[in-house]
Amino acid sequence: MNALQARLAFEDRVEDMGVLDADDRVTCHVHGRWIHQCVASPIHVNPVTRHRWCRDCERALTVVIDELAGVVTMNCSRCGGGVSGATAHLLTACRASLRASGRDARSTAEAA
Repeated sequence: MNALQARLAFEDRVEDMGVLDADDRVTCHVHGRWIHQCVASPIHVNPVTRHRWCRDCERALTVVIDELAGVVTMNCSRCGGGVSGATAHLLTACRASLRASGRDARSTAEAA
């Protein structure tokens, strides 16, 4: 079992126990990936909670991930805004996911 699989299983368990909020996950149980690897998927847009959603322009936010620099941005392609508490939480999860996946990649390379 690699680090991603272990983390997915762990987060599923503690989320089901009510200990981990779904917004605090660094993995995606739908896609089976680190959250930063699939956050651009339309399934991660929610106009009601404003996850990746610009209320003013009524459109999904554009996601840019630079894995080398460790930078994650989300903004509205029309107005440049779209900031919300839910999106800020998602940005934090993506940054943590980038860090965790980097540690996993280094561990895998060292084991080879």
